Amino acid sequence: MLHFCIKYPVMPSILLVESGSTKTDWCLLAKGKKPQHFSTGGINPHLQSKEEIMHLLQSELKWNPKKHHADAVAYYGAGAGSAAKQKELATILKKHFGIAKVDVESDMMAAARALCGDNKGMVSILGTGSNCCYYNGKKIAEQKPSLGFIAGDEGSGNYIGKRVLQYYAYNTFDTELKLAFEQLYGNDVQAMINKLYGEPFPNRYLAGFVKLLVNTRGHYMTENIIEDCINDFFHHHILKYRNSWKLPLYFTGSVAYEFRDVVESLCRQYELDLGTIAKSPMEGLIAYHKKRL
Repeated sequence: MLHFCIKYPVMPSILLVESGSTKTDWCLLAKGKKPQHFSTGGINPHLQSKEEIMHLLQSELKWNPKKHHADAVAYYGAGAGSAAKQKELATILKKHFGIAKVDVESDMMAAARALCGDNKGMVSILGTGSNCCYYNGKKIAEQKPSLGFIAGDEGSGNYIGKRVLQYYAYNTFDTELKLAFEQLYGNDVQAMINKLYGEPFPNRYLAGFVKLLVNTRGHYMTENIIEDCINDFFHHHILKYRNSWKLPLYFTGSVAYEFRDVVESLCRQYELDLGTIAKSPMEGLIAYHKKRL
């Protein structure tokens, strides 16, 4: 892991960045001032080139150097788990903001610091993608490799969305769900395939099919898909850690929050201690970094 040292206690202001593959939340945090929030599309160095990330910053981030000032950047993001990608992102951010002090961490570290603070816990992300780790209160002490949206990401938005698309294309849905699907996405399967394989961000595209399940909660097929997919995450990830039975489980991400009743049910089923389920890590990250300003 590559870490750029930031001595937060002497930093009067810091730009916090929490980025997933779909969206990025930005927060300018200055001691004694109200946090200022910004939003852009998602950033993932595995899915975007340096040029594409720079273009996103220039075109979407409403950052005015005359009005906004930060002494340091603390970036947490999807696809930023390796030293190479951390260095790549740090270089981009230093160049864009003209700030020398930049710290880049994974989205897993964002979730851990936001939900656990300085305490131990099992931390999971269920958003567009998914991941899990054991956090010892200071660092991520154990984490299995992520296979990403093609071969992994169990329980995530793109994983669930893939199942929804399969059920429609293979004519598994009953008439009610078939019609509900077509009202949202149309009935041209070939066009969907073209989008999936011919346009950028196929993980985001697949995650968009989750909306059907949100709109049809209570239907037995909807409930089966949600429970089966999230249970796959428990089976392949959470249950592989011994600490899952010793420590509270914390979740963040749009899928975890939207289907929190299913997460709660599975925790009871496996006799696991459920901690917090948060839609986004940003609020917790603000609290974490405020203590260090």
